[in-house]
Amino acid sequence: MATDPRNPDDAYLSFWREYHMCTLTTPRADGTPHVVAVGVTYDPENGLARVITNKHSHKVANVLAAGPEGARVAVCQVDKGRWATLEGVARIRTEGEVVADAVERYAARYGRTPAPNPDRVVIEIALTRAMGRA
Repeated sequence: MATDPRNPDDAYLSFWREYHMCTLTTPRADGTPHVVAVGVTYDPENGLARVITNKHSHKVANVLAAGPEGARVAVCQVDKGRWATLEGVARIRTEGEVVADAVERYAARYGRTPAPNPDRVVIEIALTRAMGRA
């Protein structure tokens, strides 16, 4: 079922606030999907999803390879019969305040603050579509 990513219903938003590992799908240079497990935070007020990661990861390389216009990506989570997918355009953010905000959001969702990492960046996804059954 389609959902407005900036105005999800209460059940959809609640599902994204629960502790669930997710997948992030990014395009490789040859067009094939690269799918990895990640933690994701959802910010409907700003129309964003965020993934914190190491700047040397394949997922970051895939997003950067797409160029300044960004990479089309999807994040998804599943729990039994419930599922939710967010799609959008990803860009890499390195600004200290953006990374710190993403770490705080991650800590709030996942109940732990990640260890400091000077190589941490944010994959910031400007959301264009949301769907699921929560």
